[in-house]
Amino acid sequence: MDALIPIGDVAARFDLPMSTLHYWERCGLITPHRRHRWRYYDRDQLYRIALIRLWRETAQMTIEQIATILAGRTAAHDWRETVLDQLDAIDVRLAELRQAKDYLSHLLDCPLDDSLETCQAFRKLVAVPRASSE
Repeated sequence: MDALIPIGDVAARFDLPMSTLHYWERCGLITPHRRHRWRYYDRDQLYRIALIRLWRETAQMTIEQIATILAGRTAAHDWRETVLDQLDAIDVRLAELRQAKDYLSHLLDCPLDDSLETCQAFRKLVAVPRASSE
């Protein structure tokens, strides 16, 4: 069996509060070994923690989405649907970020340095919502 690492050391290694590891355990995402009420983690659980952290931070996945993926294919759900849905959401965010980058780049290049609000080119880029009665 691999060496078991106490929860405090795991929390420090991943720069996570111990309460996060406790929460992930309550959600069924990780399963520490128990010795005299203390939690310890083996190499497989460390890898699982690394995956959860990666998916939370970079893919911005919810705990529910991660639980679905870690559960694998079940009668109720195929994890691939969750991944496909998240890829679609990332594509939307990427488009929003590209648009934001274009806006900000235009602001830097605009010759109307002291009056950006009157820049006609920029005004064409900014959508003003219509009133519901229009």
